[in-house]
Amino acid sequence: MGPVQIVASAVAAVATVIAIALLVRAVARMVTVIRLGQPAPERFAGKGRRTATTAREVLGHTRMLKWTLVGAAHWFVMVAFGALVLTLIEAYGETVDPHFALPLIGHWGAYGLAMELIAALAGIGIAILIVIRLLNRPARPRPGRLSRFTGSNMWQAYYVEWTIVGIVLCVFTIRGFKQAAGDLPYPVWAAPISHAVGAGFSGVPASAARVGITVTALVKILISMAWFVVIALNVTMGVAWHRFTAFPNIFFKRSGSAAPALGALRPMMSGGKPLDFEEADPDKDLFGVATVEQFTWKGLLDFTTCTECGRCQSQCPAWNTGKPLSPKLLVLSLRDHAYAKAPYLLAGGDGGKARAAAVTEAKRPLVGDAESGGVIDPDVLWSCTTCGACVEQCPVDIEHVDHIVDMRRYQVLIESNFPSEAGVMLRNLENKGNPWGAPPNTREDWTKGLGFEVPRVTDGGDYEYLFWVGCAGAFEDRAKKTTRAVATLLHEAGVSFAILGQGETCTGDPARRLGNEFVYQMLAQQNVSTLNEVGARKIVATCPHCFNTIANEYGQLGGDFEVVHHTQLLAHLVSSGKLTPVQPVDGGVTYHDPCYLGRHNRVFAPPREVLGAASDTVTEMPRFAERSFCCGAGGARMWMEERIGKRINVERVEEALATGVQTVAVSCPFCLTMLGDGVTGKKAMGEASTDVEVVDVASVLLRAVKP
Repeated sequence: MGPVQIVASAVAAVATVIAIALLVRAVARMVTVIRLGQPAPERFAGKGRRTATTAREVLGHTRMLKWTLVGAAHWFVMVAFGALVLTLIEAYGETVDPHFALPLIGHWGAYGLAMELIAALAGIGIAILIVIRLLNRPARPRPGRLSRFTGSNMWQAYYVEWTIVGIVLCVFTIRGFKQAAGDLPYPVWAAPISHAVGAGFSGVPASAARVGITVTALVKILISMAWFVVIALNVTMGVAWHRFTAFPNIFFKRSGSAAPALGALRPMMSGGKPLDFEEADPDKDLFGVATVEQFTWKGLLDFTTCTECGRCQSQCPAWNTGKPLSPKLLVLSLRDHAYAKAPYLLAGGDGGKARAAAVTEAKRPLVGDAESGGVIDPDVLWSCTTCGACVEQCPVDIEHVDHIVDMRRYQVLIESNFPSEAGVMLRNLENKGNPWGAPPNTREDWTKGLGFEVPRVTDGGDYEYLFWVGCAGAFEDRAKKTTRAVATLLHEAGVSFAILGQGETCTGDPARRLGNEFVYQMLAQQNVSTLNEVGARKIVATCPHCFNTIANEYGQLGGDFEVVHHTQLLAHLVSSGKLTPVQPVDGGVTYHDPCYLGRHNRVFAPPREVLGAASDTVTEMPRFAERSFCCGAGGARMWMEERIGKRINVERVEEALATGVQTVAVSCPFCLTMLGDGVTGKKAMGEASTDVEVVDVASVLLRAVKP
């Protein structure tokens, strides 16, 4: 052990001690902050299932690979992050003795080949990721604001990426020096790159090469320890910390399965239990989220884990149409606020014991405009359509929609602070049982003139399906055409069905997504009681919002029903020969996936099967299936004005018109209204053919079955 090795090993030891000490302190701080959140005991249920899900998502990269090239590159980098720890251990030994090799496996050709491949593929992978980041950096005029990296901490990402480059270069440099010194134990087939690097050092004396081994090993250790020091001093550096926090974040995801946190909303919780409005006390119980510590600990873990990759931002309909909401920036704002406020909270709310900066941060309202210093601007909060594109895309299972709705709940129920036009909708729900405020006694008017009698549940006869018409299907003129088409097709196919008629009321979806859990529960409990009373077990619904609420949320209130969407039932009737299209629809068809049917409930194939049978040509838009672009009406946005940026429905209509088809098919009454209005506007400006129309899948099928 020469002087070089003595100095190198001493420096490596000091650097490691400092890095580990800082890292332990950072982890302790992070855990302490996350534990400030509210309890979420349901996250611990089904540990076996959660373990399997975590293993599948991490090792299989199932969510990352939705973006194939990025996912594959990231997989190799992830594997290297774990596997190349062995080369870091080797580096410590090499600072003491340049001949060092791992016991047992260090001289195996298979081990040499494995490390060679992992390092090489990691180098290729990180190079791909660096190029992608550079091509999409916000400073470039082409992506501009629409870059998914807008708002991300770019220096942190570059630092992480170039750290990996440095590690890979050190691995091959060390091996190259070993080959030059005659000490590399692996044949060419097991370490071809290392041998090639070594050939470049062919003129270096063996003694100098061994010094090179020790120095490069020290550099490798210092690069690694510097990385730990940097992330330890930056606990909000999600682009680095997600390498550790992603595992528990995936493990504790809401579903505990491969499914993202979509479909049903998380119930309104207080103290880790669903809130009972009959016994709730506003002075003791939580009515939504008013301060950052009122999010659950899983919410704080979500914020900590954000990788700043911007996938959510790239898919968000609000952000893509010039609105202030970016799911990524919302999460980052909550993360930074939580960690800045934490010292004040850990001091027991005593301003005298906390730093001045923490006290100042604690005074900021969670939701408020710039003048009040709010963490989240109201325009950000109310721009959300709850379409779920952010949750669908997030590679680490952050639950953006639940967090947004939790903040809305407090604003609506306690502060009464929400867009004024939504108040009209809420009053209509309370007084009339529908968001349009239509007279309840007109719910059955759509049945007039059908040419056959639509059975009512109150008639007392047997029926297979209860046809849940929904408010739009009963009162909105365009949606009533869909309702009539579905009823006609069911009658034509000989399906036994009945309706509730005036016994039906709004499912409560718009109230719940707006944040008014009280009105939702009032309507939902009434419907659950009615459905249980009439013995409904199989329900068919034309509105995906009704479908989602009855199928996924009424179970929280004692309503256990089998619910199908009308496109699912129609697809079955077509495939079984009970409905036979005889004349295909001309002019071509494109299909718009409704968020609450597709992304939230994974119903993608049935509507396309129906359209495939009813039309010669079905053309997909660029954004379809789980990447479908929202119509702009979800999250109660149907009843709010869209005053900022481009209208979301116009963005989607332009995509539909670009396909050149004459029929834009939908399977949601909200989408029918929004896209219909968009096409009408385009026609008025002369930007769309007068032949283009927006109709429901059921109407397309009816035309083909009964031309």
